[in-house]
Amino acid sequence: MNRKLIRPNLSELKDKLGIPAKGGGGETMTAIPSAVTAAGEPNPAVNPSAATAPQGLGSPRRKIAPPEQTNAESFYYLKQMQSKTPMVIVLQDDEKVRGVIEWYDKHCLKINRVKEPNVLVPKHNIKYIYKQDEEPRIRRARPAKKDEPQGVDVEIPAYD
Repeated sequence: MNRKLIRPNLSELKDKLGIPAKGGGGETMTAIPSAVTAAGEPNPAVNPSAATAPQGLGSPRRKIAPPEQTNAESFYYLKQMQSKTPMVIVLQDDEKVRGVIEWYDKHCLKINRVKEPNVLVPKHNIKYIYKQDEEPRIRRARPAKKDEPQGVDVEIPAYD
C-alpha cells in the first residue's frame, strides 16, 4: 500500500498573517496577539508593563527552583566509606569522635574506631565533619629557658 505524506502549503497562511514568505523553511509561525483581550482589558502578552500583567509574562523563562534533595550528602558519605577515609566528627558539645564511616542512614552514622568500640552517632548531634588529614596542626610553644629573661621592656626614644 502506498501512503503519501500530505504537507499543507503554509504560504497561504503566511500571506493572511502578513508574514513575508522566505525560502528557509525553518521559521516558526506564531499568531500576533491582539492588544485588547475579549473582556476589553489590555493584553499583558502585548504590553508587559501594563498594570494587569501577571509576573513573568513577556520576560525570559523563569529559572526552575533547585531540587529539595540533591543527594550530595549521600555522595559524600559513599565516597568516604569506599575509600575508608579517617574522619573527625565534632559533636554539638565539641566532643570529637575519630574513625571511619562504616554505614549511614537517614538519621545516624556508624563510626568504626581503632582500639575503641564502634559508635552510632545520631546526625542531629553532629556539629560538623571533616577529614582527619585536614585537621589543623597545633604548634606547641617551646618552653622558655630559665636563664633567659622573659619579656624585657625596652624603652625606645621617640624622635620629634
